[in-house]
Amino acid sequence: MEVITLGTGSPLPDPNRAGPATLIKAEGMHLLFDTGRGVLMRCASAGTGAAFLSAVFLTHLHSDHITDLNDVITSRWVMSPTPNPLRVFGPPGTEKVVRSLLDMLEDDISYRLEHHADLTWQPPVEVVEVTSGHVLAEGGVTITAEPTDHSPVRPTVGYRVEHGGGTVAIAGDTVPCDGLDRLVMGADVYVQTVLRPSLVEQVPMQRFKDTIDYHSSVVEAAETAARAGVGTLVMTHLVPAPFPGTEGEWVAEAAAHFGGEIVLAQDLTSIEVPSS
Repeated sequence: MEVITLGTGSPLPDPNRAGPATLIKAEGMHLLFDTGRGVLMRCASAGTGAAFLSAVFLTHLHSDHITDLNDVITSRWVMSPTPNPLRVFGPPGTEKVVRSLLDMLEDDISYRLEHHADLTWQPPVEVVEVTSGHVLAEGGVTITAEPTDHSPVRPTVGYRVEHGGGTVAIAGDTVPCDGLDRLVMGADVYVQTVLRPSLVEQVPMQRFKDTIDYHSSVVEAAETAARAGVGTLVMTHLVPAPFPGTEGEWVAEAAAHFGGEIVLAQDLTSIEVPSS
């Protein structure tokens, strides 16, 4: 398996970091986790396109994690020569979001149907809402879900991907909780949203400071990784984005609590997952 951090940014627009999104390639499958700002641009850089995605998995329905879901839906539809349903897995509420996106795109859909004689079907999207347990088993790849804690955003889920003896945990936005511990237990690679409270607290805006109480800090992510016996901790969705030259501070803060490999992700960072 290969893990590619497509977008490592936060809701704050950043010229160097796209919105939250992670791609896993395994056994010819392209699995997309979250669809943040600029996701298809980063997918193109990673060698895949909307028409070739095997499925999309949403961790939760915060706007920064679903900003470009409409782009994925439309691009897949218009770039597929035959009907090519997009499978979208996500927490309860995902069906409503997709239905609303399709309603928003109603005019655009009608324009394209009228203009292209060989496009005779509307965008096919298949939604499966999940909270925990088995999600998908296909091509030797198994995906399960566990509930996480991003309150008051609820429900939220993380995904555990297993293939060839390797395991990747995609945690999304969450604070430490029992579901997160189950999700990451023994994982080879653990991908976690992180923030540094000491930096967030310096911003003179309470709304920004409020983000501290529902995201894992660097220390909390490292402690979770250590408790679970993780091989590699990948820190992503970095809040605030590290100032150039300070990246080592983030890694050192995590290393004080976790002895495994630590990756401070950039957009398009690639991590190979060992297989047995």
